[in-house]
Amino acid sequence: MNENSISDRLVDHGQTLFQAPKQLIQFTKVPEADALLNDLEAHPHAFVLACVMDHQVKAEKAWLIPYRISEKLHGFSMDTLRPLTREDVNRLMTKPEPLHRFVGKMSESFQSAVQRISNDYAGDAARIWTGRPSSAEVVYRFLTFNGVGPKIGSMAANILAREFKIPFADYFSIDISADVHVRRVFARLGLCAADASTEQVIYKAKALHPEFPGMMDLPCWEIGRNWCKSREPECAGCYMNGLCPTADGGN
Repeated sequence: MNENSISDRLVDHGQTLFQAPKQLIQFTKVPEADALLNDLEAHPHAFVLACVMDHQVKAEKAWLIPYRISEKLHGFSMDTLRPLTREDVNRLMTKPEPLHRFVGKMSESFQSAVQRISNDYAGDAARIWTGRPSSAEVVYRFLTFNGVGPKIGSMAANILAREFKIPFADYFSIDISADVHVRRVFARLGLCAADASTEQVIYKAKALHPEFPGMMDLPCWEIGRNWCKSREPECAGCYMNGLCPTADGGN
């Protein structure tokens, strides 16, 4: 097994995805919700707040929350959000049905994030990423939001760079987001042990492609979601088949 050949192919596919023309991102597959989340011009805070909500629930459900709240408020401007108390947000996230698994905690995180955007960025969340900041600075700024850890910080920066085509000064600090799909693909490709920790996967990606570790994130996620399934992997359809040491029934 040649690690360099495997990582080169993942990076090549990542580059293809990175250089693809900008398109509407289907975060939720609910057209109205996706339109709001893609509107970085008028509602950049919707994207940021969705990232904050992405915690221990399916991503599609978390990313729907800004839109569901906008329906109840009949708008989603910062002027509409800024006066909300934690009790207001808790009510919006609870009735008539809970919008998150952890309504209390996430209501606090949502309201706190609105106030941080208002106070630290003059109500314009796009200031988090404008002006070609370093990738480390962008990830750091996301980490200052309550409940956001390195995984979500890197994910947010990666989406901004890859999907929204936001220019950064560098990409060194955009790590791979080692979710269940990425960890499984790394293990089956022989890049790490089957029981490797999240940190081990992250640092392996750093070692393989230090200038932009997160470049391998979407390729691995797509492979895990489409072909390299936990049971009955469909190796024949995967473009890593010829290099994968566990393809076609290997353990």
